[in-house]
Amino acid sequence: MNDFKKVSQHYFTPEQIRKIENTKVCIAGCGGLGSNIAHMLVRCGFRKFVLIDYDLVEEKNLNRQFFFPDQAGLLKTDALVQNLHMINHDLATETITDKFESFRDIKDRVKDCHIFIEAFDDPRSKATFVNGVLGSGMKVNYLIAASGIAGFGKSDDIVVKKISDTFFIVGDGSSDIKDSPPLSPRVMVVAAKQADLVLEISLNRL
Repeated sequence: MNDFKKVSQHYFTPEQIRKIENTKVCIAGCGGLGSNIAHMLVRCGFRKFVLIDYDLVEEKNLNRQFFFPDQAGLLKTDALVQNLHMINHDLATETITDKFESFRDIKDRVKDCHIFIEAFDDPRSKATFVNGVLGSGMKVNYLIAASGIAGFGKSDDIVVKKISDTFFIVGDGSSDIKDSPPLSPRVMVVAAKQADLVLEISLNRL
């Protein structure tokens, strides 16, 4: 048993730890939402991840993303794996760094995931991933997307919207990063709500 698992025993029962460790999470987008969702989930004891992103860490990302100045220029997936292993070295992480045109391009690499998280900031990538997951024909336990994270203030407008029993969207549903900058407080609120929903699903629904 590693040191981090010993810490988890203070907060979860052995059965809860088993559920958390056996849940495989796909995070599509490792920027402001995805990097913070991942680090919150690792702190909860999640170990199995597929991380999808094809961008590099830039200095302008550091206002809200779980990266550090000396990681500028690295692939976000590589930098994120480094940082997550600083929290818990006993992780099973897979990365996808090729820009995909269709969900079919990555389907075989994510088909065993239990929970899919859409965390892209590009509308086209968002639509490609969400529509791809929903139309993939594979068994998808849960899909959690985001819409409306930009600006500051009115954080109570950020809510979890249930689209179906297995599909949820988190955000205010309206704010756009084209009109307002993505800033850490509201980005973190959305990321935390997405991560909390993953935890609740893992413990109570899977």
